[in-house]
Amino acid sequence: MRDGIKRAPGYWPRATLFYLYLLFLYGPIIIIVLLSFQADNASLSFPMQGFSLFYFGEVFDPQYIGDFRWPFGRSVILGLISMVLTMGISFLAGLAFRKNFKGNIIVFYVVVASLICPSILISLGIGIGFSNLGLVSQWWSGGLGAHLSWTLPFGVLIMLAVFSRLDPRLEEAARDQGASQWQTLRNVTIPITLPGLVGVALFGFTLSYDEYPRISNVAGEDNSLPVELVNALSLAATPTIYAIGTMTTLFSLTIIFSTFLVVYFMAKRRQGLGLKKAKAEG
Repeated sequence: MRDGIKRAPGYWPRATLFYLYLLFLYGPIIIIVLLSFQADNASLSFPMQGFSLFYFGEVFDPQYIGDFRWPFGRSVILGLISMVLTMGISFLAGLAFRKNFKGNIIVFYVVVASLICPSILISLGIGIGFSNLGLVSQWWSGGLGAHLSWTLPFGVLIMLAVFSRLDPRLEEAARDQGASQWQTLRNVTIPITLPGLVGVALFGFTLSYDEYPRISNVAGEDNSLPVELVNALSLAATPTIYAIGTMTTLFSLTIIFSTFLVVYFMAKRRQGLGLKKAKAEG
């Protein structure tokens, strides 16, 4: 007991297990961040060799064996394209599944099957498909298809959950007031499902940004960042890779927190509009 707080039976074993899980989950990230701040000619393991930003400068050195600037740009572009396509297709899929069209169960399992199949097999299949068609797979063609095979199932599952909580009476009320189908979609359906779409956007970008197995065989001559990192590890691994890991982790966290802020302000705006409407009616 501490400060009058009585712990439930079995609290400490559960708490210990939870903290061990956190250490297992975030310990490698902490180690990578620490080792990325070493001085010149450092090793890939402890003990640390000084403290500096030397290897962060190496990231932007075009003479380094792994020039990560263009791969980073390709990964960001792929992530943005995957995000937009995942949002659009998932939203349309959510609308379609609400109608219980014929064969919807088969379509659902076909979509989810991509999550069950090993990623490397999907990569090989896409590569073989391009080869059989006499085409050369590139990061913007076969690579984009590989990323969508990973992001779309998650987007569809999220939108199915979002639409399952959407009360159809809200749309019926809009149509009763004379709104067309397009006006109902634009002014009722989309605003209500917008937080879910933002979540789909976050999933689409982050899952695409750090995807390696599915694009490993279809990236072509120009690699994405994960593929370039794996290649650099096999050729000449230095703490520059840790610096890349630190920077991409900060980039991902910035995207995540920015998304949370967007959702928060959307909720506050909706709440403010509701209060304003209530006052006007009162």
